[in-house]
Formats: sequence, C-alpha cells, structure tokens
Amino acid sequence: MTIEDLPEPSLEGDSLIERERFLFPNSETSVTFSVAAAPMPSDCEFSFFDPNDAACQEILFNPETSVSELFAILRQWVPQVQQNIDIIGNEIIKRGCNVNDRDGLTDMTLLHYTCKSGAHGIGDVETAVKFATQLIDLGADSSLRSRWTNMNALHYAAYFDVPELISVILKNAKPKDVDATCSDFDFGTALHIAAFNLCTGAVKCLLEHGANPAFRNDKGQIPADVVPDPVDMPLEMADAAASAKEIKQILLDAVPLSCDISKAMIPNYDHVTGKAMLLSLGLKLGDRVVIAGQKVGTLRFCGTTEFASGQWAGIELDEPEGKNNGSVGKVQYFKCAPKCGIFAPLSKISKASDLKKSSVRSSSMRSSPLVKSKKIDVSHITSKVNSGDAFWQHFE
Repeated sequence: MTIEDLPEPSLEGDSLIERERFLFPNSETSVTFSVAAAPMPSDCEFSFFDPNDAACQEILFNPETSVSELFAILRQWVPQVQQNIDIIGNEIIKRGCNVNDRDGLTDMTLLHYTCKSGAHGIGDVETAVKFATQLIDLGADSSLRSRWTNMNALHYAAYFDVPELISVILKNAKPKDVDATCSDFDFGTALHIAAFNLCTGAVKCLLEHGANPAFRNDKGQIPADVVPDPVDMPLEMADAAASAKEIKQILLDAVPLSCDISKAMIPNYDHVTGKAMLLSLGLKLGDRVVIAGQKVGTLRFCGTTEFASGQWAGIELDEPEGKNNGSVGKVQYFKCAPKCGIFAPLSKISKASDLKKSSVRSSSMRSSPLVKSKKIDVSHITSKVNSGDAFWQHFE
C-alpha cells in the first residue's frame, strides 16, 4: 500500500503533520511513501543536505517538509547525513509515521537505513546503535526486507561490517533469524554476505551469535567457499588478501568436524620453497621483472607470507606506484622506498626481457587482432564508503 492509496481525512485545514497523524496514528499497517527529491536551500553552495547548516535545519524542522522528502535526504551517502540518522529519523517519526514505513524508491525502512548508516568511515556507529535500539523499542521489525535487494536489517549490518548493530538486531530476534537467507546472494546467509565482502568484524560477531558456518547456499557453498581468493585480487590489494586469509581460516575453524569442507580448504603450497619456484620460472632475486605486463621493477623477495597462502613475489618498482615499503601487516619481507613495494602471485610476473621479445613478436604480427584479457571481477571488495553509493545506483 502506498501513501496515495490511503483515504483523504475528513478534517479540513490540517497541517501536514496532523494529516499524517490522522491517516496512521500508531497504525500497525505500514505504508510506502511516494518518491520525492531531497529539498535544498535556494542559496545552497553545496550539493548535499547538511543538518548542521542553519538553512538546512530550517527545512528539516519545518512541518511542511514531507516524509518523502526526509527519506530522500536519508538516501544521500555523505557523512553529514549519515552521522545524523537519528535527527532525520526522528523527524520522520514525529510526523506520525509507523516505524516500519518504507521509502518508495529503495523500499527500505528506517531500521534498514540505520544499519547502513553505521558504516565505518562515513557514519557514526554509536549514533546508529542508539537509534536502532530506539526503533526496535518502538516496534521496528528486523525481519522486513527491501523488495529490491531482498535484504533485511541483519543483512545490511553484515554487508556494511557493523558488528555493533548485528548484536543489537540479534538480541531482539529469534534464534533462527541469524541464518535468514538472501536471494541476491544465492540464498546465502548474513555470514555468506560478510565473508564475500571481507567483513572481518561481522564474521566474528555472527559466529559468536550462533551463525551456522556449514550452511550451504543455492550453489552448495558454505561461507568459507565464498571468501575471495587472494590470488585473484589486483596487485594493490595486499591488505585485502590478508583479510581474506584470516576470514577463511576463522570460518574453516568454526565448521563442525563432521562437515565435508574439502572444497573450501585453503590451497597450501608452503612446502614448495621460493627458490624452487623461481628456478621453475627461470627467475632469480635481483632480476628485472614485469607485473601483469604493466609495472616494471626488481624482484626482491619470493616465498611464503603471513597475509596469504602460497608463494608470493615482492617487487621494488622503478616508480612509486606501489602500496608499501616491502612490508605488509608489520612484517618486513624486503626493504625499499615508501610506495615502491608491491606483492604479486608468481603467476603474474615475468622477466622484463620476455616482455620485450613478446612486444617484438606482437608488432610483427599485425594481422592478428589484439585480445584484451578479461579482468577478474572483485569490484564488490571495496570501502564501505564507496559501497553506499553503489547501493543508490540501483534506484536512481
């Protein structure tokens, strides 16, 4: 049911707040509000709504500002809005809304928005936790799902890696709710969502609250199976590779011994020495190498690491285009200038001389079309600051 489906009140001359209170005073039937644009001051110099700005406050607290417009403000993925989720949310509630009413564009409730606003780097966890608790006390239903993403409040909290909100939700939920599935993630659970997006805090919190690490999605995968493979990650994502290794091991350790996890086991080539691997590739330390046919540098390290299983190459780049100084996670594997160090799987490096030979052969074979290699899709592994913007692209 949408707000337009409701009957007109018999009262005349009422303000907007009074009209909405007449329509659903503490109603058990939630409604979906029509879509509106976020209101902005006429002389505004910025493109987003700032609840700390006097002109924006005048709009925010104006009784004539509609609920649809307030929901539009909540959709803005900027710290100024997300860190004030409680102020904007309470303005919606003051207008007589049911706590489970929905935004017509995203089909999200206030609790959904609050779980999203706890994202580190853009929201405020403490504010989000307090407001989520308030909403639940007022009757917010954590099992409600957005019909566009099929995600409930727990799924959003897991996706945005907010363990504090996960605890609040599960404290007031039924035991089975921790393993509620989501069709947008192959009918996996919140634990699958957290594992797939490398949300370490969410993974640990869900396990502490009884999430099933052996639950299989529609593809037959347990959460450990959906953790991205560090070898498939771009070269600049060594930190993410370390998180992937940690999360996968946590999940594997949590799986009951009776469960068959052979497919999810972490491949281990640690018994193969770095020297042997280099010999098989015709390489040695000090050689000039090319990484993925792009970046050029000197091979300084080859061996096992703390951040991922298998053999990794450490390269000192000619230009400061790297990610570190030869260290990852406080472990120094080799030394170089800041931003000149980078790590890569051995499969992604080759001798610089081989690249030149390959270039000569390619230039002489003009009749052969150039075929670009397909990039591995790891776009989902990103800062949650960016992830919020990605969500809105589904609706705008």
